Amino acid sequence: MTSAFRTAAVIGAGTIGLSWAALFAAHGLTVRVSDPREDLAEAVEEALARYAPHLAARGLDVTGLADRVRIAADVTEAVRDADVVQENGPERVEFKKELFATLAREAPGHALLLSSSSAIPSTAFTGELPDATAARVLIGHPFNPPHLLPLVEVVPGGRTGEDAVRAATDFYTSVGRTPVVLRKEIPGFVGNRLQNALSREAVHLVEQGVVTPEDLDKVVTNSLGLRWATVGPFLGAHLGGGPGGYRHLVRHIGASMQRLGDDPGRPARSAEEQERLIQAVEKAYGSATYAELAETRDRRQLAVLDALDGATPKQEN
Repeated sequence: MTSAFRTAAVIGAGTIGLSWAALFAAHGLTVRVSDPREDLAEAVEEALARYAPHLAARGLDVTGLADRVRIAADVTEAVRDADVVQENGPERVEFKKELFATLAREAPGHALLLSSSSAIPSTAFTGELPDATAARVLIGHPFNPPHLLPLVEVVPGGRTGEDAVRAATDFYTSVGRTPVVLRKEIPGFVGNRLQNALSREAVHLVEQGVVTPEDLDKVVTNSLGLRWATVGPFLGAHLGGGPGGYRHLVRHIGASMQRLGDDPGRPARSAEEQERLIQAVEKAYGSATYAELAETRDRRQLAVLDALDGATPKQEN
């Protein structure tokens, strides 16, 4: 696998693809964009103009940004000299099978072949590819828009090589993203499954007349959203247990919280499973004291609140 990423091909110029193209170019890559849409040139020009101030605000040099992005006549031209390919096509298995077969023929043998798929694991569309090509294919799933949100879920397929996983991690890190490697393929990956779980409950609460959509959004943006922006669910729960950590939280309120989410089709966690989870959280966060973790959380929380205050239009008297 290549260790130098100079040229990127972006296949598919919808919202995600255009955002990727701007990000890659802002990090100095030459970017070739391919999409059958008739307004491709105009869409690229508009996106780069719109995203340039965002990228500049993140400390990137956007001088000559548009000069680094070129329109390709087709997929073959886009990938001809690519070191990395980021696919952003329709969420259909058959489409991705056909496209990645084309990439196998046309892209250089060293090129990393990445898909922005939101839910389809790469094993679903690489079964007919040669082993050498399948070894270079994996998911690089961003959150929209990828030029702003740092997360990229790196999801190897059944035949993805370890060197490709390392290369993908290096690539996304080089363009300022935060790659997280998933240890197992699962439809929807992690971010979308979490998002969908919360969305299902939000819809249920509104449909039951418990809360209005507007007030539910206020609940999230004034509590969970702020908390999870700084620590995430598990570290947040670990701190919620005070000095006793996650173990204390589970023992004291775990049973009542579990009952809120009881699902007749899902068996309750056994004592052994619960203990394994507690130990996993303690392994992740047990090296720091409660005071140290809480101080970091509170400092980040204040930073988020200050940033939100600065971005909120002032009400005139």
